Amino acid sequence: MKKIVLSIAAVMAAAAFAPEASAVPVFARQTGMACSACHFQHFPLLNGFGRAFKSSGFTMMGAQGKVEGEHLSIPSTLNMAVLATTYLQSESGTSANGRWGVPGSGGELSLFAGGRVSEFAGFLTELGFAGAGALAAAKMPMLFEVAEGTRVGLVPFTTSGQGAGYSFETLNTGAVGGVHRLMGNAGPSLQHGRATSAAMYLGGGRTNATGLSFVVNNDRGFLNIAKFEAAAAGTGVAVSLPLTYVRAAGFVDVAGWELAGGVQSWSGTSTQTVPVVLANTSLRSTVIDFQAQGEMGNTPVGVYASYGTSPATAAGVLNALNPTVTNFNSKGAVGAVSANQASSFNLAADIGVIPGLMTVQFGLRQAKLGDAVASTDNAFMVGATYELAQNVELALNFTTQSGTAWNAVAGATPVGKNASTLLLETMF
Repeated sequence: MKKIVLSIAAVMAAAAFAPEASAVPVFARQTGMACSACHFQHFPLLNGFGRAFKSSGFTMMGAQGKVEGEHLSIPSTLNMAVLATTYLQSESGTSANGRWGVPGSGGELSLFAGGRVSEFAGFLTELGFAGAGALAAAKMPMLFEVAEGTRVGLVPFTTSGQGAGYSFETLNTGAVGGVHRLMGNAGPSLQHGRATSAAMYLGGGRTNATGLSFVVNNDRGFLNIAKFEAAAAGTGVAVSLPLTYVRAAGFVDVAGWELAGGVQSWSGTSTQTVPVVLANTSLRSTVIDFQAQGEMGNTPVGVYASYGTSPATAAGVLNALNPTVTNFNSKGAVGAVSANQASSFNLAADIGVIPGLMTVQFGLRQAKLGDAVASTDNAFMVGATYELAQNVELALNFTTQSGTAWNAVAGATPVGKNASTLLLETMF
């Protein structure tokens, strides 16, 4: 009976997400701990200890040696890691996306370096080698302990495609995007990720962002206030920081379950003109999210929910976070006038059918575009992950999309309406 109830709950919920690409063995080497010490069920989902490590600004040390002196405390080794993905993608309609991706050619091939800078600061950077080999992301949290367990500080950051939340985030609700996340965000499409997260669907979780965050955090929650520009990593064009991102979240334990909830808000108008003209384009959206992680019997379960809205074009200022088309790869319909508010409600679940080895996942989206007729844009995703090793994961996802936004044109099947992805993700 318990298994039946769990299965019904799973179908009514949906798939798991990841915070962002900081789930790399850079930190396993620094702490001397296995990947499972920081992750809930599988990487890169965070558990309580993983959140504590991230909240410290990547400064926790383990057995690894340190170089210490007056006002100096760094690891004796510069810790690095590699992330690589291989995938097979199939989708409906005619698509320019490749069917296969291997590390460095369609698939991910990234080099990470980072770790402790001092007792109050850490660093993480990512270099991508699938193409130009440019900087993909970097951040340096400088978080000072002002009371036991409470840290306050600044995080300078830059990212191509993970949003302003990349600066600091510890929930698993999809508040931060990026190309390394499971649920299909690695590979040629975003269908699977957009089925499971409102921030992913509306676009706030996957914009380019360069700026500075003010962060306060402890084991009960965190506040992240960022000023940023929608500039990609390595472009050097954030001449001002006209956009604002505000994120607040709280945690509580109830009957052995770890519950968390929060809100995200994007506002402001971009002044960027190089290399992409965004001048007089706003980023306006609000997302609320919730997660519950615990066990049903001996089965680990993570349940995640999010709801977001993005207002329509106002006073001639376009809203880059109001999608008006079903193009699943668009980061908001920049250049398109939105006549209506866009919205997305998402449910997700990740269930450890073989704890520590295999999970099944489900995702559900009920959304409306900001086009003139407020087209419905719904999705259902089902997937599974299998741990070949703690740092080698095989994932299979299928997503089907429906609603008036996906009505066939002249009898043709819309591109990307259905998508399947087999993904092998490796970190070492």
